[in-house]
Amino acid sequence: MNVHAAALAKADRFDEQTAIFAHDVIEGLSQQPKRLSPKYFYDITGSELFEQITRLPEYYPTRTELDILRQRGADIKATLPKRAALVEFGAGSTTKVRLLLNQCEFGAYVPVDISGDFLNVQAQGLRLDFPALNVYPVTADFTAPFALPDPVKAMPKVGFFPGSTLGNFEPHEACAFLRSARDILGKDAQLLIGIDLEKDERQLYAAYNDAAGVTARFNLNVLVRINRELGGNFNLPAFTHRAIYNRERHRIEMHLISRTQQTVRLLGRSFSFRAGENIHTESSYKYSLDRFTALAHGAGWTPRISWTDPANLFSVHELVASG
Repeated sequence: MNVHAAALAKADRFDEQTAIFAHDVIEGLSQQPKRLSPKYFYDITGSELFEQITRLPEYYPTRTELDILRQRGADIKATLPKRAALVEFGAGSTTKVRLLLNQCEFGAYVPVDISGDFLNVQAQGLRLDFPALNVYPVTADFTAPFALPDPVKAMPKVGFFPGSTLGNFEPHEACAFLRSARDILGKDAQLLIGIDLEKDERQLYAAYNDAAGVTARFNLNVLVRINRELGGNFNLPAFTHRAIYNRERHRIEMHLISRTQQTVRLLGRSFSFRAGENIHTESSYKYSLDRFTALAHGAGWTPRISWTDPANLFSVHELVASG
């Protein structure tokens, strides 16, 4: 825990994770423009809302990636070492990893996520359904270095990072994560990673501004969480969801827009908003195959093979640690 988060924990009797949350929120709202990290979308309600998003007709990434994993399962299996340890960075819903576990021969599964309670529940479900598989959950921030469990250290390693989560990182952060994953997995490791591809802007806009308003509720829920966990007084009807495509930076941006001039109080601080002022809550970068290949090479990975859907909406890549 950093010194500022430790001070918050002491002053407000927060646990470690809540103190870090508080520090990051205060720091983000103090910036110009204001920002909140997308990792704080995922409390219980946020996770449930995201699962709803993945089933929306406008939201193509999840179903497209699942189709690639189903249809290319035999090809993926043929490229992976037998009895390897599968290490999933940011493990959430087990739908995608179950496809791999059903089709490939892994000796162990290591799900890594910051939410330990959720992680352990998911791990227990997998142990019941895959009794021959050794499951070793690791509670950690997957964007930072962490130690793998001792029983898997001598096994071949395959990383798994689906969902185009890499697109939520700024390019320098994406490179840093890929380098960290290479260091954690070790020499000759492989990495299966899902990447959302560049496409028609109208399709992107629809995917992040769904007609049912689920993405808007998902975005606004971060303010609900701040109010509940940190004692904030955000007035939800005074903010609205907006998602736009930034063509120059090849990314969708999600924002919360203040409808009026207002002041929000949080942990003894006041944050003023102008009418129309935004909080930047998420970026979702879309890659061309060439730009992703260059990013991977720069982070110490060699792309071996890529699989895409017929419409070239999404891609799954197998990378091999180089150097």
